Amino acid sequence: MTKPEIILTQRDLDAIEMGLIDATLTPEFIDALETELARAKIVKPADLPDDCVALNQQVTFRVVETDKVFTRTLVVPGKARSADDNLSVFAPLGAALIGLKVGQSIQWQTNRGLQTVEVLGVAAGGDQQMDNAG
Repeated sequence: MTKPEIILTQRDLDAIEMGLIDATLTPEFIDALETELARAKIVKPADLPDDCVALNQQVTFRVVETDKVFTRTLVVPGKARSADDNLSVFAPLGAALIGLKVGQSIQWQTNRGLQTVEVLGVAAGGDQQMDNAG
């Protein structure tokens, strides 16, 4: 499967990179996430498409292998207001979703093996509009 284009804001990229410093992740996971971040197109927040998954956004996605649909808010650990519906960008599915657009899918290594995740929808979360300058 060809990897889809991913788009990130510089603010999200910075937040993820800062979070990696404190995170206790496997070297394999860090390598996979850094590979994804390195191929991302970086844009200003105002230029991020509305249908693109970003931090602090609610994303609805489907795990193709199980056909299960989930709606979660993508966060950097420690920055979340509540843990009820959050998905860490440092979790396998969170790392797979960041930067994808609605309709795109990607195969990603998870705790259950290689899985395909498809983005069904995105909605702005509480902090998404915090900083439009950077």
